[in-house]
Amino acid sequence: MQRVPQPRPAVPATNSRPESGPQTPSTPAEADGRRPAFNREDLVPYARPHLGRSLRDLSTSVVPYLALSVAMLMALKVSYLLVLAIAIPAGGFLVRTFIVFHDCSHGSFLPSKRANAWLGTVLGLLVYSPFLRWRHDHAIHHATSGDLDRRGGGDVRTLTVGEYRALTPKGRFAYRLFRNPVVMFGLGPIAALLVGPRIVARNARPRMRRSVIGTNIALGLLVAALCWLIGPVDFLLVQAPTLMLAGSAGIWLFYVQHQFEDAYWEDAGDWSYADAALRGSSYLKLPAVLQFFSGNIGLHHVHHLNSRIPNYNLQRAHDENEIFHGVPTLSFGDGLRAVRLKLWCEERRQLVTFAQARTSGPSTA
Repeated sequence: MQRVPQPRPAVPATNSRPESGPQTPSTPAEADGRRPAFNREDLVPYARPHLGRSLRDLSTSVVPYLALSVAMLMALKVSYLLVLAIAIPAGGFLVRTFIVFHDCSHGSFLPSKRANAWLGTVLGLLVYSPFLRWRHDHAIHHATSGDLDRRGGGDVRTLTVGEYRALTPKGRFAYRLFRNPVVMFGLGPIAALLVGPRIVARNARPRMRRSVIGTNIALGLLVAALCWLIGPVDFLLVQAPTLMLAGSAGIWLFYVQHQFEDAYWEDAGDWSYADAALRGSSYLKLPAVLQFFSGNIGLHHVHHLNSRIPNYNLQRAHDENEIFHGVPTLSFGDGLRAVRLKLWCEERRQLVTFAQARTSGPSTA
């Protein structure tokens, strides 16, 4: 990972959560000597969706995903190895479709708020997610990312070294199992796409409850119709590999965007929205083809500073604003190695492996 200076800016305005939610964060208004001067208004021009670009995004995500799904169905008559081969680009286009869904949840993909909601609801059927509930949970993630006192809202469960040591042996085993790559990226897609979104929380507000139940009913009808048309076995043979590949890739992308060695974690009193974006959200520099399939989400630092910027404007916003040129930068290899990191060490101010946690103090992990 490219290491850059990580100063703590002395800007009181950024040490509070934005009153109007994560879409309109307060950001440093002037430099601290090492960070370039910046005003949040600098990003406003990038936060204007362009209908033509948005339609192009749809035509290069949803359309090829559906076309490749049909091709997989037809390939069943030839060879299942061919089906699995086609599942690779199909999974990539499903990830790209999810990014459009994600932009709709921020109201950044289309000029109209209502249009974003309608498109997001429809795309939710393709990505197996209830739009309103997912939008709510994801907003919590943006408002609390990097806040040690507000963990657990739409993020990857992360314990401090001290919290891990305080667990019972059974609790440690459960945490190790959860953070195991085989479980996280193998079973994770099933939990994240098929099981979790189907469950209505007991304390869910009526609107969230209707979102989950309505999506479940619509999905049930859609899946039943497809199974009636092509048969349940063929449906599973086509959908399963695509969902598993896309789900694993999506979980990895979400993981490395905030789980890297010099990540940002602070107690609530010291937490800053701007710092969580600029120091706690990585710039994952991917090869061009992977950046295309991931919908530029690797430019996560830009997205967290202003979530109203549509994915197709993230690269330009990064390139044209000096404030983004000193953020934590990860290569593809760095992202793969970051999976080893499991715990936040408050002593080192870093994410560490289980082995490193054993040497961070007198107690053993």
